[in-house]
Amino acid sequence: MKEIKNILLVGVGGQGIILASKILSQGLIAAGFDAKMSEVHGMAQRGGSVTTQVRYGEKVYSPIIGKGKADIIVGFEKMETLRWLDYLKPNGKIVVNDYTIPSTPILIGKAKYPEGILEQFSKLVGEENMTVVKAAEIATNIGNIRAQNIVLLGALIKSVGIENYSWEKIVRENVKEKFVELNIKAINKGMETV
Repeated sequence: MKEIKNILLVGVGGQGIILASKILSQGLIAAGFDAKMSEVHGMAQRGGSVTTQVRYGEKVYSPIIGKGKADIIVGFEKMETLRWLDYLKPNGKIVVNDYTIPSTPILIGKAKYPEGILEQFSKLVGEENMTVVKAAEIATNIGNIRAQNIVLLGALIKSVGIENYSWEKIVRENVKEKFVELNIKAINKGMETV
């Protein structure tokens, strides 16, 4: 694959975005791609915006994705996905978690959470380019809401068409032993949603 693919993962601190990106990057390298990852923490520990950028292909020189260049955006939280939508290229895809985390201004009553975000995505990117995942619900059903990051990773893997690699092995290498089985279930459930 000569063409470089660009994946932007966005959400809120504490959602496990960096772990998901690390697993993704290592899986891509194990599959024979050159892959680069960049992370921006922002105010991650205070519920602030967190993004990671993963680029992969035959040879990647930089991990940075410019505006309008992302092939796919994975949104761990709806409002954060909307905030980063200008990074999506024309006809790019989004995988979005149907999940809300109110920001501090919303919590203290200084702002309102935007309504109809999923409908906006449908208009802006088209239903054919949009996958909505109820990752929190799926993760809760398999045993722990904190596994929603790996559910979303599974949905991304299937959306991009890279599901035929040994993702279970990569998960085993990157999560604590007591969470391995949960995360293997999560990645498989995520793939099943697409």
